[in-house]
Amino acid sequence: MSQYQLDYLDQLESESIHIFREVAGQFEKPALLFSGGKDSITLVHLALKAFRPGKFPFPLVHIDTGHNFPEALAFRDQLAEQIGEKLIVRKVEDTIKAKHLTEQKGKFASRNQLQTFTLLDTIEEFGFDACIGGARRDEEKARAKERIFSVRDDFGQWNPKLQRPELWHTYNGKIHKGENVRVFPISNWTELDIWNYIKRENIQLPSVYFSHEREVLEYQNALIAVSPYIQIDENDKISTRRVRYRTVGDMTCTAAVASEAYSIDDIISEIIATRTSERGETRIDDRFSEAAMEDRKKNGYF
Repeated sequence: MSQYQLDYLDQLESESIHIFREVAGQFEKPALLFSGGKDSITLVHLALKAFRPGKFPFPLVHIDTGHNFPEALAFRDQLAEQIGEKLIVRKVEDTIKAKHLTEQKGKFASRNQLQTFTLLDTIEEFGFDACIGGARRDEEKARAKERIFSVRDDFGQWNPKLQRPELWHTYNGKIHKGENVRVFPISNWTELDIWNYIKRENIQLPSVYFSHEREVLEYQNALIAVSPYIQIDENDKISTRRVRYRTVGDMTCTAAVASEAYSIDDIISEIIATRTSERGETRIDDRFSEAAMEDRKKNGYF
């Protein structure tokens, strides 16, 4: 008899589809957090494989900080319309006004921490008991130690010392009223896995992931897109550079990398050669302290 074997991308895909179906089976009101970035786009592609020809058993949800890349927002709306799935958008700006929150001040003032308030309000508004996201363990050390089913208390907080075992791909989604679970179907993927899968599946992405000309502010070895959301001083060095983005967060806290990668093959070659993680190289908001991400997650951040 011939043996049926999966290559490593098939194995990762199979695991992710299994996780999606576990979510559908264990939770009453899940949601898929979708920002228009490469990881959440990959999640949508996997969800299509998990549930088509039926509809998704959850809506797409985006917590919009108001500082997003317009290319990502346009792609978000286009993909949601193309696949015919419900997209829920909630704006951090509305939460700031309703709760009289104080925005961060400074050169690269970010709304990342305030995003948590909007996310928790959205979970309460719709009664979501599970939120699916595209976090991966290779991105950052706090994410490296988080489970695939990550339980949050009724305040949305994560306790890294109180995590459930997940032996033999068995996921326990049992929670008390008021609690919710963050689910990470591509937790075991790497950045290189994502790009190899995007290539194999011919997944379309926003143009910011490929080399393009952009006006950037050069600041402490980082290339920050010039936008209305950052504070530009008279001594700042601004230039037009050919860049691309390894990860797409807010324009205020995501740096570009100098690149001539016009194709997926070019990007894969760059990733193989690099020795720095995508968040380590490009996310300013992770540089405030060694535990910046973990502190945000403990307070309810995704």
